[in-house]
Amino acid sequence: MSGFLLRRAIGAAVTLLAISVIIYVVFYAAPGNVAQISCGPRCSPAQVQQVADQLRLDDPLYLRYWHFLQGIFVGQDFSTGTAVQHCDAPCLGFSYQTDQQVTQLILTKLPATASLALGAMVLWLILGVGTGVLSAWRRGRPTERILTGITLAGTATPVFVIGLLLMIVVCGQLQWLPFPQYVPFTDDPEQWAWNLLLPWLSLALIEAAKYARLTRASMLETLAEDHVRTFRAYGVGERSIIGRHALRGAVAPVIALNANDFGSMFGGAVLSETLFGIPGLGRELVHAVNVVDLPVVVGMVLVTGFFVVLANAVADVLYAVADRRVVLS
Repeated sequence: MSGFLLRRAIGAAVTLLAISVIIYVVFYAAPGNVAQISCGPRCSPAQVQQVADQLRLDDPLYLRYWHFLQGIFVGQDFSTGTAVQHCDAPCLGFSYQTDQQVTQLILTKLPATASLALGAMVLWLILGVGTGVLSAWRRGRPTERILTGITLAGTATPVFVIGLLLMIVVCGQLQWLPFPQYVPFTDDPEQWAWNLLLPWLSLALIEAAKYARLTRASMLETLAEDHVRTFRAYGVGERSIIGRHALRGAVAPVIALNANDFGSMFGGAVLSETLFGIPGLGRELVHAVNVVDLPVVVGMVLVTGFFVVLANAVADVLYAVADRRVVLS
């Protein structure tokens, strides 16, 4: 196990390094005045030159990238007018348009996105896996046909449509929940949960449909295997077979898919954050793209890549725990 974890950590580090190279080259080696773009349209020529010096645009590309890496591991200093700001590691750059360190900006937005991602993930796993198992158990019966139709409709419905319908019906007509207004967990845990319940549901209903279809297919495949037939021949009950034996192997593909979905939520939940007014990473990324704030865009994409790689590394271990046929070698 320790050898596998070490190799997986090295592989994740190499992947992140490759992602950082690609992102840096795409954004900072692109045609155009990178200093003017990073500084913003309101900068004077002197300020643009200061940004160019800070980004070391006169140096070769590999030296500029090395300076960027140094900032991530040991930090760096940024000149802001007459003052000099020190950015502690991990330093992802400095936004000259907002006069703020990118790392600090991300840290202020991260709790909202993490709250949205974690709550939605718990709900979509409970709803999706439960629906998929029930659909496989009731194969060929009306229950399966109804659940299959619901999951197909959920897969084809955009998240903003579900979100709008939930707000109109649940918040507007029935008034069961308040209109979402993000409250930090540290301020009021109860209000934090109540105000995030609707965003959680809107995301979970869409994702649960996908997980239900995957779980159903995986469960049907597992139930057709020889060892399950042996259990039936020995008189083991169907509920015991599903709950104690088939489910463990059937959820392995779900773990792999969930890792990608959960990691992508850190920067990819743009529609949900915009629709419900959640001040998270996805909403901030859209704003940075609109105003062409390159340091923020690069930092956000790197953080999203980090969470995707981290989630997949954890999923590899959980995959082996769920399915004993997988050997960590």
